[in-house]
Amino acid sequence: MVDEGGFAAAARALDMSPAAVTRLFGDLEHHLGARLMQRTTRKLALTEAGEMYLLRVRGILAEIADAEAAVGHSTQELQGTVHILASPVLAAYVLAPQVAKWRQRYPKVALEISVDPFPHNRVDEFDVTFMAVDEGYDANVVARPLATSDWVLCAAPAYLQRAGTPLQPHDLSSHDYLKFPWQQAGGTTNRRLRLHPANGKGEPVEVDVPVALQSVSFDVLYRAALDGAGVAVLSRLMVEKHLARGDLVHLLPDWVFGRLTVFAAVPSRKLLPARTRAFLDFLNDGLPAQNRAFAPGAG
Repeated sequence: MVDEGGFAAAARALDMSPAAVTRLFGDLEHHLGARLMQRTTRKLALTEAGEMYLLRVRGILAEIADAEAAVGHSTQELQGTVHILASPVLAAYVLAPQVAKWRQRYPKVALEISVDPFPHNRVDEFDVTFMAVDEGYDANVVARPLATSDWVLCAAPAYLQRAGTPLQPHDLSSHDYLKFPWQQAGGTTNRRLRLHPANGKGEPVEVDVPVALQSVSFDVLYRAALDGAGVAVLSRLMVEKHLARGDLVHLLPDWVFGRLTVFAAVPSRKLLPARTRAFLDFLNDGLPAQNRAFAPGAG
């Protein structure tokens, strides 16, 4: 009912009557001695007990699927579905471009990609969860680093022809800034652009840059930068192809805004399904070499 959105939809998916599904669900609640779902005229919502029960049952079903995959791996072609959760940027710019190649290599393994801007608290619900975090993040999950990437300054050639190319950080004070509202300690927002030496040596520099556009969506900032609206701080992993093609120019290469790591987090089960491991290794092979955080098959 939860995945399908209601009793009627669940009945259709199971090829059963709504009355039969409702009766079976009632029997389950009676057997457990707990209400699993709150029913209103508009929607169904899990109770706290229902959420706990669903999480445990999904874990059990995943263990069964893992066991079947492990037994059949040596004699059968990989098949099934890899259930993935990722932030919007990673889903659109890291995962989606790899789908066609994945299907060519593993035609019997489907990918289901769900998107959540804050995926950290839902790791146990999916086969693998991709999250991008800044340096120093203490990942309290079973995770391995997949890639590292610098936050770099980028602008389109058309914008640079119009506004000039900054040669040092303080030149940015006369440029249009496409800003993400980066959160600082205490929840405050930094009004200045803070850049660090790319080699890790020396002191950071702060510059006041006029904000032409501000958005919490990196996709909005990325599109605006491509169209020549100004200078943006973007992940090199996200814009690698555009830099190679010349659609964007990497500005001030001796300076970075920061560095991030892409983690692949898995549920706290000991057995990693073969199809999930294959997907992680495949994805690592498809990343630019300078961004890889571990060798294929490691971890």
